[in-house]
Amino acid sequence: MDHDSAFRDHVAKLILWEDAHGGFDSAVDGIPAASRGVIPDGFPHSAWQLVEHLRLAQADILDFCRNSDYEEGTFPDDYWPKSAAPPYDKAWDESLGSFRKDRSDVVALVQDPKRDLLARIPHGSGQTYLREALLVADHNAYHVGQLIALRRMLGIWK
Repeated sequence: MDHDSAFRDHVAKLILWEDAHGGFDSAVDGIPAASRGVIPDGFPHSAWQLVEHLRLAQADILDFCRNSDYEEGTFPDDYWPKSAAPPYDKAWDESLGSFRKDRSDVVALVQDPKRDLLARIPHGSGQTYLREALLVADHNAYHVGQLIALRRMLGIWK
């Protein structure tokens, strides 16, 4: 058995999975345009804010992994959108598409046999590629759970 490939496959599946809980694709599927900017009473974010935060954070982690000139953004300004609703009609679909592309790029990074997942990222402060991949999986799962809770509160979850 090729343990390295099996390990990489497990990490990739952790990023993509929908086995134990809802995943990103099912959480965003079918959210009506009119509901994307709604923040229900007692909830901190709208669907748009969660989707865009997921996109921004994942893109930032991916940039950190690939870019030796990486510069960390300012939290929360560079990681959360200011508006509750998408700023224009196509922004929602663009954000979803960008998130999915970056997610695929994180998976490709994990599955690249030339990359030592336990190696420290040269321009980091001790982070490894594995740590960043697990951070993507963990962060995404947390906010996907919020998306599903939000949809339940809005009565738009199946």
